[in-house]
Amino acid sequence: MTNIALGRNICNDFKLAAAHEWLVTNNIGGYASGTICNANTRRYHGLLMAAFTPSVARTLLVAALDIVVRYGAEEYRLSTHEFTDGTVDPHGYLQLESFHLDDGMPVWRYAIADALIEKRVLMQPGKNTTYVNFSVLRASDALDLELTPLCTYRDYHIHSNGGWDMDVREIPHGFEINAFPGARSYWVICTDATFTRDPAWYWHFKHRVESARGLDGSEDLFRPGRFTLRLTAGKQATVVLSAESNTPKDIAIVQAQAGKQRTVQLKILPADAPDWVQQLTLAADQFIVDRYWDGQLTGKTIIAGYPWFSDWGRDTMIALPGLTLATQRFDAAASILRAFAEHVSEGMLPNRFSDSMEKPEYNSVDATLWYFHAIDQYTQQCGNLELAAELYPMLRDIIDWHQRGTRFGIKVDSQDGLLSAGEEGVQLTWMDAKVGDWVVTPRIGKAIEVNALWYNALHVMSTLATHLGTYAEAADYQYAALQVKKSFQRFWNEARGCLYDVIDGPEGELGADGRNYDSRLRPNQLFAVSLPHSPMEAAQQKSIVDVCARELLTSHGLRSLARGEPGYVSHYQGSPLQRDRAYHQGTVWAWLIGPFIDAHYRVYKDKSIAITFLKPLALHLSTDCVGNISEIFDAEPPFAARGCFSQAWSVAELLRTWMKLKAHKISLQTNHHTGRKHVKKNTHDNACQKNQKVWRRTPAYASAER
Repeated sequence: MTNIALGRNICNDFKLAAAHEWLVTNNIGGYASGTICNANTRRYHGLLMAAFTPSVARTLLVAALDIVVRYGAEEYRLSTHEFTDGTVDPHGYLQLESFHLDDGMPVWRYAIADALIEKRVLMQPGKNTTYVNFSVLRASDALDLELTPLCTYRDYHIHSNGGWDMDVREIPHGFEINAFPGARSYWVICTDATFTRDPAWYWHFKHRVESARGLDGSEDLFRPGRFTLRLTAGKQATVVLSAESNTPKDIAIVQAQAGKQRTVQLKILPADAPDWVQQLTLAADQFIVDRYWDGQLTGKTIIAGYPWFSDWGRDTMIALPGLTLATQRFDAAASILRAFAEHVSEGMLPNRFSDSMEKPEYNSVDATLWYFHAIDQYTQQCGNLELAAELYPMLRDIIDWHQRGTRFGIKVDSQDGLLSAGEEGVQLTWMDAKVGDWVVTPRIGKAIEVNALWYNALHVMSTLATHLGTYAEAADYQYAALQVKKSFQRFWNEARGCLYDVIDGPEGELGADGRNYDSRLRPNQLFAVSLPHSPMEAAQQKSIVDVCARELLTSHGLRSLARGEPGYVSHYQGSPLQRDRAYHQGTVWAWLIGPFIDAHYRVYKDKSIAITFLKPLALHLSTDCVGNISEIFDAEPPFAARGCFSQAWSVAELLRTWMKLKAHKISLQTNHHTGRKHVKKNTHDNACQKNQKVWRRTPAYASAER
């Protein structure tokens, strides 16, 4: 694949280089991340962010590696730092000739007179270990390198002040650090270098992004000592940063392992997949990680976003089709679905697992309903009914809980079959911003996307029950779905030609029936068109898509609230309070481009138009966090990226949507033997179908095809 590459016009401009980030992960929740100029601008940046209890308990151990090169009579400092007094020093970014991704791996090239030095960073899959490799691509003389690790030991959310005693023990070719009694030991080793112990603290590094977000932006870092080594043209050396006692010292082993993994990932793509789709496929792997609970491996899960999210139930189920099914990682998908099933309580899927491994939080009405959609998509694309049959009793129990009522006022209204949810002070939908006790977008009542998901879930259960031979249950679910479909017309806003966002809640305009109708234009109504089973008539579907396209669509996703609506905020900036006010009040969400395209394609049946909506976000892969898709964007041009710089459902929805449109592509080809034309539909191998019972679609599924 062609690499994403940045030249001197970006690399040698401090502000631009500091605004371009990179990320590598280890598939257990740990990662390494920073900017292309090597100045850490976030508390979440560092070369070794270990996940001590996968996929959580993230701890920053090594923040940076200062690099000094002596070549001939000159000294070149290749690092860059910004300090709280505004000083930027040194200016190593000026020596940076280029930055690029090599099959997802970040690569820096520094030009020093006639010498060219390459630096690469990668992590060992499944281990809290980072490798920083240096190789001399060309030089007419030897280069002397001095490498200085800058260390700490802190939770990744919280800055710490320096000055405490860190125990540094010299070992062959490096050192071991014990930061304080009870802390986990970690090691830094370079077998080609000599280590000299020289402990000292460096003070007041500035994290400019944290300061801009209204948070503490100051960090102190510890220098254990220095590595010195000499390299000539064609030679290389690797610094190993690890919280593992049995780490391979040879980077070639890890490179081969990572390369094999990338080859497997890319092999599933069609031969004509563009570069940006290949990069999305590599980015997808970053989010699929091992999850442990009470010290035991419980299966796979999905990190919602880097650098600060852990695994969330809602995000996991939305992202699962794009990250696992589109990439044919059916085993991972099944593992995730089973792992979350273990934590279902009172008919609810966990919304969030905390970093501290406390009890799961269940404050979500839609995470559980997305679970039905994920299982349905797995069953269809895998071609196997066994997992759905295994989980069916639990799914039936979930439906029962929702019908009789569960936490937070989640209950089916027996009068109309619609699902109501919400209590004062609790945020239950995906629009879940909360400041203290203030819920910014409470959406208490019958939310449109919740009921679209509920309708879809009832159809999924009816079809599953039919296949499993429980025909009476299938009829019950079908009857409940018909009641919901009939009642769904209450959401129709005739005056605006779209759907109310919430009905029967405490907010909105009073209707003729004495109930409230929230007419604020939001993208949530798209799910009543985009999900496999839609309760809306064709003319209504088209009107919904057209209204959302005109009022909410941007180059990078959909606004969460239309311009002109009360509470609209154009930019996601400022203090935590200001940002939370804006989070769902206009801010653009990249992941919503997926359901928009699904809905648009359902209405217009035009793949060539549908795919054009993906192109601007494909260009985003070369900005911000290079090779990744951000969580959110400002609601107005230039739609600056905000929030997490690498978001699971953003990547997933782009990848899923492209793969879906590709799979639906039909081309006419001439049979050279008969002269006749025939229709050839592009398909891909489905490893899950081999030697397994194949899922047969019922008429209910066939009618839902877009």
